[in-house]
Amino acid sequence: MNNHQLILVLLEISIIIGLARVMGALFKRLNQPPVIGEIIAGIMLGPSLFGLVAPAEFALLFPADLQKFLYLLAQIGLIFFMFLVGLGVDPDHLKSKFKLSLLISQISILLPMLLGAVLALHLLYDLNDLPGVARGSFAVFIGAAMSITAFPVLARILTDLELGGTALGTLALACASIDDLGAWCLLAIAIAMTKTHSIDAALPTIVGIGLYAVVMATAGRAALKYFLSRYGIDRHEYKTLFTFLYVLVTFSALFTEWIGIDVIFGGFIIGAVMPKGSKAIATLKAETENFVSTFLLPIFFAYSGLNTRIGLLDSPSLWLVCLIVVGVAIAGKFVGVYATARLGGVPRQEAQALGWLMNTRGLTELIILNVALKLGVISPTIFTIFVIMALITTMMTSPLVTRVALPYAPSRPLS
Repeated sequence: MNNHQLILVLLEISIIIGLARVMGALFKRLNQPPVIGEIIAGIMLGPSLFGLVAPAEFALLFPADLQKFLYLLAQIGLIFFMFLVGLGVDPDHLKSKFKLSLLISQISILLPMLLGAVLALHLLYDLNDLPGVARGSFAVFIGAAMSITAFPVLARILTDLELGGTALGTLALACASIDDLGAWCLLAIAIAMTKTHSIDAALPTIVGIGLYAVVMATAGRAALKYFLSRYGIDRHEYKTLFTFLYVLVTFSALFTEWIGIDVIFGGFIIGAVMPKGSKAIATLKAETENFVSTFLLPIFFAYSGLNTRIGLLDSPSLWLVCLIVVGVAIAGKFVGVYATARLGGVPRQEAQALGWLMNTRGLTELIILNVALKLGVISPTIFTIFVIMALITTMMTSPLVTRVALPYAPSRPLS
């Protein structure tokens, strides 16, 4: 990197972070999760808006040869964001109404996954326009993209709507936690299949990540608990603890990439097995989240925006496909969650609100899409369609949940 490139990258970062902050604040005032505004800020800086109205300036500010530096920062941001997602997997949420939340989560993954696979094989594959992509790998990626729920965004929506302490909030967090675990497992299988070109060849990789997760959940968790007991009491020793954990997250990401999965799983596994509840971990989460959400994630959104080309949807048929994808994504999640919740004895209003909450996809959807794009499984057109789906399903959550659930909250539990 020469001096001119350095100046240009620093200018890019300044504009990205500033616009993300402005758009996040604007959408917060509109009673939407700030992350929606930050995602839209990234799209605004890409070819869909900036590149369309000022192509010469866009080419000058975001030349193709500098996007690799944004990609590097985006990947680092994802590693530590997934670490934070893992830290958000709270055993207390999983224990609460475990059988019901497990059943709801299973259906909320299986039904959208099956519908997504059908769409992938019978509608989207022919539009993908990437020769050589295996139908199985493509179908699994689309199924994973349909079945995911954005746990961090859902948790933020519950907090903003003051539903965190209600029965609905507790059940939603439990369902989303299990849903995320299942969807990440599905994504791991999709990555392994793509890299090895068959499910049989992918088995060693899948077994490898499974063994690593088991080792970290047992011996690794015990070692982390010991380390926390030694360095997590005195605040003056937090720097030593945080340094160790950040290095561990980095090496875990390296290991999961080495065995054939993706770097993001390394960060997630360390966060998921981390002993929860201590003041040190709460401080670690707060300090890490501030930097990641303020500095690194907007760069990821901008990088995603550079790959989002709404102009590719240049025909009524493509917009019809986009509408079908959005409709199937919403229906698959809502119907699966609502029907299962009602069979489990959840009141009608709660079941409706839970169905809308589990439709939240947001940032987590972008992670799956970027992995698929990086591996050459989906085309920019399919990427753009699913970005639109992620935005719509996330933006509709707060208004619909407010309409259904707030007459019953926050003053008293919902069940």
